[in-house]
Amino acid sequence: MKLSTPALTPSTLFARETLWQSWLDVEAALAETQAEMGIIPADAASGIREAASLARIGIEELQADIRITHAPILSLTRLLAAAAGEAGAYVHWGATTQNVMQTGRILLIREADGAIRRALGQALVKLADMAETHADTLMPGRTNRQHALPITLGFKVAGWIEELTRALDRLSDGGRRLFVLPFGGAVGAMHAFGPEGAELNRRLAARMGLGTLLVPGRAINDLFADYVTQLSLLAMTLERVAAELYLLMTQEIGEISERLDAGTVGSSTMPHKVNPKYVVRVLAQTGELRGLAAPAMETGRSSHEGDSAQNQMLSALLDRAVPLAWDMAEGFDALLGRIVVHAPRMAENAALSGGAIATEGLMMRLAPVTGRAEAHDLIHHALDHRPESETPTEALVADAGLRAHLSEAEIRNAMDPAAYCGDSARIARDAAALARQTARAIAGQISGQTSG
Repeated sequence: MKLSTPALTPSTLFARETLWQSWLDVEAALAETQAEMGIIPADAASGIREAASLARIGIEELQADIRITHAPILSLTRLLAAAAGEAGAYVHWGATTQNVMQTGRILLIREADGAIRRALGQALVKLADMAETHADTLMPGRTNRQHALPITLGFKVAGWIEELTRALDRLSDGGRRLFVLPFGGAVGAMHAFGPEGAELNRRLAARMGLGTLLVPGRAINDLFADYVTQLSLLAMTLERVAAELYLLMTQEIGEISERLDAGTVGSSTMPHKVNPKYVVRVLAQTGELRGLAAPAMETGRSSHEGDSAQNQMLSALLDRAVPLAWDMAEGFDALLGRIVVHAPRMAENAALSGGAIATEGLMMRLAPVTGRAEAHDLIHHALDHRPESETPTEALVADAGLRAHLSEAEIRNAMDPAAYCGDSARIARDAAALARQTARAIAGQISGQTSG
């Protein structure tokens, strides 16, 4: 089912008029399904569908009525019934407020979910290009923010890709659970429809492209909390990537920068500065969204068969979390499109230790002769006792204990960071293929939802 709302954006997703129109769409779909089953007359459904637009019932009129009733769905159905004429007698037949509100929100969240996935699919393609282009680009691997072993940039990006695919898998699972029809009448047991309730639920869900619930009640806040939690986990992943990029932009590291447009000003007081612009916005958004996981848990503690207090808390949370996730995903994609890689600086940084970054490789060459522990200690001792004026490579070449087992050429070759990147290049290329495969799958899913 396609919503009647205009093209949505993060700022209009849960705007007043958007929500009202989504509720009208639900009321029209309900009437059409009930007409199919003979619950209401066929001409009543067509009359309700024709009247189910804000242009027909009047935005100002609806707003004025809500001020009086403090019951938005009551006001909406009252004006819809009036606009539908005789058909209006069958508006909201057997439904309750929360059925319509929750269903409308779910349909809107599904629209946002598609937009979030579209942006992340585009981001995956950019990451695939980066991983493939830089599969062999040498850089220092870092653990505890210190140089560890040589890697390639493509390998680092591969880790980002795989984590992002896991985040997307979790989001898919959350969506599968959330995109269901919570239409069960006043408490969820379909009292107004008797034995026809289950079939009505099945048909109405199918019309909207939603799944069904065994208990289609109002106390389903856990499904929304689940989805917001998956968005928070997605934010955690994007934050990790953006934070690494931000760190690599540090002037002393200088391995990454943003491509900014001509005329961009870095600082109002320091003319020499060119501050990053895109990464900081992503970091601010990811940090905020990640922090919404805990409030989401609060919304799931609804009591009995319905709880308006918890529902109001949930609505406020969704109003912030879902548009924020949409903005964040598009901002992350835009950031990746601005990334400039400084490969020579990466190579320079990998060489800062004078070859010591590759000593594990030397140790593993020596280990078959001396045993791994003794090989480790021999190298550590040589480095620990070298003169300050001597590079690690020169100290190791000059060490008698090492030269007893390896030639100078073997030691120098083992100390070349570019020759000790492990399986970095292969992993990078495999990750690029995974990213493109995932992006194609996302595009196919979105296309299927749109055509449906």
